[in-house]
Amino acid sequence: MQKNSTMGRPLLLLALLATALAATSALGRRGVLLGGWSPVKDVNDPHVQELGGWAVAQHASLAKDGLLFRRVTRGEQQVVSGMNYRLFVVAADGSGKRVTYLAQIYEHWSRTRKLTSFKPAAGG
Repeated sequence: MQKNSTMGRPLLLLALLATALAATSALGRRGVLLGGWSPVKDVNDPHVQELGGWAVAQHASLAKDGLLFRRVTRGEQQVVSGMNYRLFVVAADGSGKRVTYLAQIYEHWSRTRKLTSFKPAAGG
């Protein structure tokens, strides 16, 4: 009897491992891929809009171009040791002309931020 019990353990372990692998694979297809870019689910989320406003303010303070934040229209996020964001931000210049910019922001889990890129969006 002991022999059957011992032989069944590797099969049970293999079955559990296969089940865990299948579950992980299914979650990876639906959830956020670590290290990969995924769409921001709700660009109207106050935090996303606040990030966009912060990015425009950071840019304007350095460039002295008077840009004013209007809204974030879409974006992507990437899980790293914090979060990277690529946000498409509409901003207006001093004359009121609206232009779409691509702002790239790194936000550490402690909520410290860095504007890594800010440029006119292609076609925008």
